[in-house]
Amino acid sequence: MDTKWAYLLGRLAIGISFFGHGLVRLPKLAGFSSWMVGQFSKSILPEALVIPFSYVLPVAEFMAGILIIVGLFTRQGLLLAGAVTLALIFGTTLIENWEALPSQLLHVAFLSVLLAYLPHNSYAVDKIIKK
Repeated sequence: MDTKWAYLLGRLAIGISFFGHGLVRLPKLAGFSSWMVGQFSKSILPEALVIPFSYVLPVAEFMAGILIIVGLFTRQGLLLAGAVTLALIFGTTLIENWEALPSQLLHVAFLSVLLAYLPHNSYAVDKIIKK
């Protein structure tokens, strides 16, 4: 029984992290995009890739967060969050922002554990739908 509660706690923690990241960026999307373009101005990534990514990122974080928190399409939400984080890790290494890397790696580790223990995802909308 405790594994179900432990899974819920872990799922909520990572879900809130992604939800919060997206939530605070969505109202200031243009400003966030400008900041991100500035961060990558000296990287090998062209602005033509950075701009669309900077607009998609907060939406993807927000959506992944909601799915993970609610436990609806949990596997897909975790995979979306993982893909987002891998893209962030790639960008982080390109701009040599080594201070951000440990947090991103921790997110990937957390997501990996949640995926590996998905059968313990008992307190979720997914379980209600499957009944």
